[in-house]
Amino acid sequence: MESQILVIFGASGDLAKRKLIPALYELSQQDLLPEKFAVLGVSRSALSDEDFRERMTEFLPESRESSPDIETFLQRLSYFTLQTGEAAEYERLKRHLEELSAATGIPPNTIYYLATPPSLYEVIPRCLNAVRLCHSDEGFRRLIVEKPFGTDLSSAQDLNRNLLSYFREDQIYRIDHYLGKETVQNMLVTRFANGIFEPIWNLNFIHHVEITSAESLGVEGRGGYYDHSGALRDMVQSHLLQLVGLVAMEPPVVVEADAIRNEVLKVFQSLRPITPDQITKHVVRGQYIASTIKGDPVKGYRDEEGVNPLSRTETFVALKFFIDSWRWGGVPFYIRTGKKLPARVAEVVIHFKRPPRHLFQYEENALTNYNQLILRVQPDEGIVLKFGLKVPGPGFRVQTVNMDFHYDDLGNSHLPSAYARLLLDCMQGDATLFARGDAVEEAWKFIQPISDVFASGLDMPIYGYPAGTWGPEEAEGIVDDANWRYPCKNLSNDGTYCEL
Repeated sequence: MESQILVIFGASGDLAKRKLIPALYELSQQDLLPEKFAVLGVSRSALSDEDFRERMTEFLPESRESSPDIETFLQRLSYFTLQTGEAAEYERLKRHLEELSAATGIPPNTIYYLATPPSLYEVIPRCLNAVRLCHSDEGFRRLIVEKPFGTDLSSAQDLNRNLLSYFREDQIYRIDHYLGKETVQNMLVTRFANGIFEPIWNLNFIHHVEITSAESLGVEGRGGYYDHSGALRDMVQSHLLQLVGLVAMEPPVVVEADAIRNEVLKVFQSLRPITPDQITKHVVRGQYIASTIKGDPVKGYRDEEGVNPLSRTETFVALKFFIDSWRWGGVPFYIRTGKKLPARVAEVVIHFKRPPRHLFQYEENALTNYNQLILRVQPDEGIVLKFGLKVPGPGFRVQTVNMDFHYDDLGNSHLPSAYARLLLDCMQGDATLFARGDAVEEAWKFIQPISDVFASGLDMPIYGYPAGTWGPEEAEGIVDDANWRYPCKNLSNDGTYCEL
């Protein structure tokens, strides 16, 4: 891997110390960083190099005193104070980068990470371009952008136009940490490396597809931000539609970034629009209300700090939609996400069609509807196939059994964090797991009509659900001829016990 410098804008914020620096340390421990590698933190706060290093230790696994590895790693970090919104300041930054490059022997290979508020997503690239820091004949320049990629279709299009004014598309890495999770990436291998799955991954054998992303926490002090976002824009438009793209895509010609992202784009272009008159039948939104969880009282969403007491922002949303393609014509897809649900779980469930006749007697806990393939994203990462087998003894009584794989079973294999994986991919120039601008816009085209109806409030109820439950009962009504799966924290023993 080429030697390089990572410049983190907004380096004094939570994202840097909670996610980015721990991820870089993880890569360092796995000996995956380039031999010559430096991190330059950039922010408005007045900090020395040593101040910055000390701040960045908060979420590292050990203290500087107890681990020489941490001290060695921290020496790669330095800091530069910059008034981020002032263009004149960037000449100073350019000179500092040149000095850092000369001191470390690192060529002008630079990644800029925008760990800043979205209001600076256009400002920083423009200022970098003004001092000729966007392109280089001698090395690469890349830009990592955190979500949200716009707050609606119009702002997403504006953001793309602005970014492309200063960087080429192949330089831009729109990061979605969901795509860095090992099980998400394994979806491609599960499908395309196994002859037992790909031939049946279509409308002839699959009854419906279900995707759940549940959080047991509430807004956790982010009420002011969340009340202007909601579950639809915060989760569905980005994380969950990206999962849909990987589940539903056609096989790429080669395992290469553009080939894979081209197929994801085709999925988004094939999403059947949900018209305003269909929304109440295909979409259910909810908001958690006060309840008691494990004997402790829990506040409702409208009582959270920073939330409008009359807020109609959804903390839960469930959608039913279709993909109009040869592979998926007529197969319903269901998405569900929410806060203050019983467990923190993210998974994809493939529900296969049931046999045309039920010949046998089923146990009470037997899967009488559909065989399921469960791809668990988090926690207890792994894969489970559910199918029926005969109970020992007389007769033909059937019960459901699990055939499962857990990443923990690999023993000494290291399961990288999502940010570590994605940072490494960007360092290597691999954009496979990063969202492309055209796909972001297509996702917004699908979400925008729903968001508009939510904003108008016309004929679109918002249902209350007690904190600690699986959302409003009305969400059951959008699933045809089946039920939602209610997952547990533990993956494979969910029929025996459920740890919530």
